[in-house]
Amino acid sequence: MVSPSLRTARSQARTVRARPRCVRFLGTTLDSIVTVVFVLTYLGMAAGRVPGLRITRAAIALLAVTVLLVSGAGEVANLGHYLDAPTLLLLFALMILSGQFTHARFYDWCAARIAYCAAASHVLLALVVVVSGLLSAVLSNDIVVFAMAPILCLGARERGLDPRPFLIALAGASNAGSAATLIGNPQNILIGQVGHLDFWAFFVVCAPPALVAMVTVYAVVAWIWRAELNAERGAATEHATPSPDTWQTGKGALAAIALLVLFATPMPREVVGLMIAAALLVSRRVASRDILNAVDWHLLLLFACLFVVTGRFAESEAATAMVTWLERADLLPESLALMAPLALVVSNAIGNVPAVILILKLWPAAPEGALYALALLSTLAGNLLLLGSLANIIVAERAASVGVRLGFLDHARCGIPMTLISMAIAVVWLGLTGILSW
Repeated sequence: MVSPSLRTARSQARTVRARPRCVRFLGTTLDSIVTVVFVLTYLGMAAGRVPGLRITRAAIALLAVTVLLVSGAGEVANLGHYLDAPTLLLLFALMILSGQFTHARFYDWCAARIAYCAAASHVLLALVVVVSGLLSAVLSNDIVVFAMAPILCLGARERGLDPRPFLIALAGASNAGSAATLIGNPQNILIGQVGHLDFWAFFVVCAPPALVAMVTVYAVVAWIWRAELNAERGAATEHATPSPDTWQTGKGALAAIALLVLFATPMPREVVGLMIAAALLVSRRVASRDILNAVDWHLLLLFACLFVVTGRFAESEAATAMVTWLERADLLPESLALMAPLALVVSNAIGNVPAVILILKLWPAAPEGALYALALLSTLAGNLLLLGSLANIIVAERAASVGVRLGFLDHARCGIPMTLISMAIAVVWLGLTGILSW
């Protein structure tokens, strides 16, 4: 007969032996949930919607975070661990700066001056490329195209011109120009913050190929849409051009100059950005609410949620196994031969912002040269297809609001050649300067 004490000991031993299996099973189950949520989230990023539902990419990412929390695969207390606070703060501050120019009607004035100036259509196209590209290098390219697209559409139609080549040039040049600096677009902001890249060193490396890419945008659009550009049936008519608020525009210009100067100091960029943003919000003439309304809260939400989803996936066994396999197969994008096709494919499959977040989370030890190449090439790759970048989508949606349809094939006619040419030039530049090996 077995004694009670022996039965108790055996029971405790069975419990000890069983516990690791339960823990392993629970961990495997949670990892499976994380992997499924991760895959579905990025499928949503690729599709841009859920069939049958009017839901945006930001909402898809928010639903993914909610599923992680409800399933127990994520914890509220750990959400802050996944968020890249410096990136979010700097992105927010730069949106405030761009919002200052929006409130001053500066973007409206620029677009109207281009659309209604007495010049030939090819000159108008060149002005669109130069103005949108240069503005996007310093200010948020998404806000630049948001403000300018409708006015360009109306101006082109009044002249008897097809607005589509001007819209494509607007999106393409804003993407190309934004590649020149670390604050030109959201993905560059993230790369600069994660890699602690120097602002002016980045400009020296990336500005030349970005400038060439702007020229490429003009040349491709002018050639492919030459028949439409030469079909102008009327000159610019007298039109009431919106006057910018001189004081508010000057205030924004001084803030932008101060921002660039302070970026050369050891102060953290997010602190500099917040300091400038706070100064802009202090005003006797403009309510802070009006400036804050220009902030793209949807983009900030998308960033925050994708940080959580990809950060949690990066901790899973599936992600570890995948990265380990890539390392052993020597397939990490540490060369231009791997980085260029990766940036081109992934940026157009899921969008360049989600693509960069994913790559940086799974490859946190990327060398500096690879970060330069990722920023430049992922931005230029966004011109390939209409869904490749947020700027492209914004241009199409804003054009639709005034009755102009910019279709997928319309954009692809120019997007494919301009992207392949500009990326090829950028790859040669990065290789010859030794930024990244071939």
